[in-house]
Amino acid sequence: MKNPVEYLENHVFEARRPRKELQQVVAYDDAVRAIEAALADAEKYKYLLMRALRRHADDTRPAQHASAGTSTPVLPLYPDGADHEQAA
Repeated sequence: MKNPVEYLENHVFEARRPRKELQQVVAYDDAVRAIEAALADAEKYKYLLMRALRRHADDTRPAQHASAGTSTPVLPLYPDGADHEQAA
């Protein structure tokens, strides 16, 4: 990923204001083009990041088994031989 400065490095020039030292200046059109390039790169990196996250989620998701059963045992609510009806 580019540094923010890298988008403007070819468009910076120095200008001297009256009675001041040299200052770095960027033309408005160059700044707009640099921002558009940065936004386009951000969209590209966003796409790549989302694709990598989806792949990672697919790799870490447990495999779906064809059987409807689960790997954990199912225990009956009442133990064998016990009558669940209460005496009246």
